[in-house]
Amino acid sequence: MPDGSIIQIIRDAGLMVKFILLLLCAMSVVTWAIVYKKFLLLRRTRQESNIFLETFWKSRTLADAYINTKNLKNSSIAEVFRVGYGELLKFGKPGSDPEVKNLEIKKISSGGNIACMENIERALHKAISNEISRLSKVLSFLATTGSTAPFIGLFGTVWGIMSAFRSIGLRGSANLATVAPGISEALIATAAGLAAAIPAVIAFNYYVNIIRKIESDMQSFANDFSNLVEREYIHRPAGRSGAARGSKKED
Repeated sequence: MPDGSIIQIIRDAGLMVKFILLLLCAMSVVTWAIVYKKFLLLRRTRQESNIFLETFWKSRTLADAYINTKNLKNSSIAEVFRVGYGELLKFGKPGSDPEVKNLEIKKISSGGNIACMENIERALHKAISNEISRLSKVLSFLATTGSTAPFIGLFGTVWGIMSAFRSIGLRGSANLATVAPGISEALIATAAGLAAAIPAVIAFNYYVNIIRKIESDMQSFANDFSNLVEREYIHRPAGRSGAARGSKKED
């Protein structure tokens, strides 16, 4: 290996600089592993969510839509629907199995409509929070790497410069040939810190934006599902919210 190459400089570096470079290398490897896994997870999530929305609005009943979600395990919107549908079953037909095809949910009596809607909305909100936590898992490592890696590299640079000046003092000379190797050794740590931090920051911001979009889609679907349940499955007494006509039909 020729003198002055990066590998040769790392070989000649001090123990502290080598330790910092090893630490930054490990952080970089973990960062790229997270970037790859998150990319696959979020891509599957968005693809399956699009499939679910398309099939949901084409389904004749909620039971049919539920059955169609069996193979959409990565869809966050499908999971929100499953939770909300399960909560609706508790009020519409206690003890019913959501796996049964063509399951009919009875109209919920006026005495339980408020409790039903509150429980459904609470369940939907909890499901959204759980999905956001699932999708955001280990993203904090990217944020930590992006914020700390440059400082870790800078520490290695400062340590390397201290060692270089100490070597200059011991030799009693400060010509370029004496100073350059120590300075180049020190600057490698800063370069390694930046190399670990920049991809982490870019990936973190990119994935956070995608997760925010998924959260917005889940919230929009939760609102649509709540409106659908309230319109189709809540029995409104006559004289309230202009629902007298609907009540007469049901009677």
